[in-house]
Amino acid sequence: MTTTVQELTGDDTALAFDALRELRPHLTSVEEFVELVRAQRREGYRIVASFDSAGRVAAVAGFRHITNLYAGPHLYVDDLSTLPPARGQGHASALLRWVDEEARRLGCAGVHLDSGTQRHDAHRLYLSSGYVIPAFHFSKSV
Repeated sequence: MTTTVQELTGDDTALAFDALRELRPHLTSVEEFVELVRAQRREGYRIVASFDSAGRVAAVAGFRHITNLYAGPHLYVDDLSTLPPARGQGHASALLRWVDEEARRLGCAGVHLDSGTQRHDAHRLYLSSGYVIPAFHFSKSV
């Protein structure tokens, strides 16, 4: 299988919608999605896509370069999603490798992400890609 990984930087943002909607089904329109990404980009959010051999987006990763006290400078993966027909074909692994290389290029200490407790296939991918589970993530609505 041939994959191409490329960052989406502006006018091509809408290409990521279908894949990201698999993870974020509350997104109801391409226009809403593009506007949200535009707002997130002002905060450093970036999107990278894996294209299949026919040139279609098969998977996407959205991430940010951040610094905090517990991890220092690192890339945080907000979103990683693959279209169902493309799962198991190496697209998510290719994206994670790309993000690793970008983290190295930016001088980051590592890459971090959170994953829903029900996403067992994703957990297997992360663990086989060298990720560890160092903590639990807690949240509270206010």
